[in-house]
Amino acid sequence: MPITGALGQPTRALLVTAAAVPLTGWTVHALALHRQLAAARRDPLTGLHGRDGYTARATTLTARHTTAAMVLLVDVDHFKQINDRFGHPVGDRVLAATAARLTAWAGSHGVVGRLGGDEFALAVRIGAARRRLRLDQLAAALSEPVDIDDGRLVDVTVSIGAATPDAIGTTDLPALLRAADAAMYAGKHTGTAVLADPSHAAADSINGRRAGRPGTTPLGATA
Repeated sequence: MPITGALGQPTRALLVTAAAVPLTGWTVHALALHRQLAAARRDPLTGLHGRDGYTARATTLTARHTTAAMVLLVDVDHFKQINDRFGHPVGDRVLAATAARLTAWAGSHGVVGRLGGDEFALAVRIGAARRRLRLDQLAAALSEPVDIDDGRLVDVTVSIGAATPDAIGTTDLPALLRAADAAMYAGKHTGTAVLADPSHAAADSINGRRAGRPGTTPLGATA
């Protein structure tokens, strides 16, 4: 039997409507919050994934595509000198341009993240036969001067290290990143992307990073 209101009219519709209002409001709020959290996980300067977002997506890609996967680390060479000579706004333009070039190279199915500072990471699917060609294309694209102000150009060089599961023997993302890090260091300032081999995977590391890289200071050591 329906409940009647003060005027003797059924109130079932009123109850349903009243219940729907807060639910609709909460749904809108939840969607807005989800968008805000997703945006917060993006690097505000470049729009790339942050470390956590990159790690999650790159882990999925390497596990799914196994031997066809490739993980890369990219550093902008002498970035501090760019900041010191031209100022931080120019440094920001260089980082944004580098991010755009990495994104274009990786394509819609690749993953690109900014790990911090001038360090970027990628995960892509590339077959063995095309690896060298694609790495050379990336090195060429990243070495193009950056337009910082209506035609005023700044020369940029980068260091690139890459690692693949078939060469390193694992799809474990931290292991691939360590090998890519060692390969990048081996090719530092050469303008050539280095593809890691088992020797890079065996390089000494501290806290999961090659000695001398950020995050390698032993616990308890003076900063």
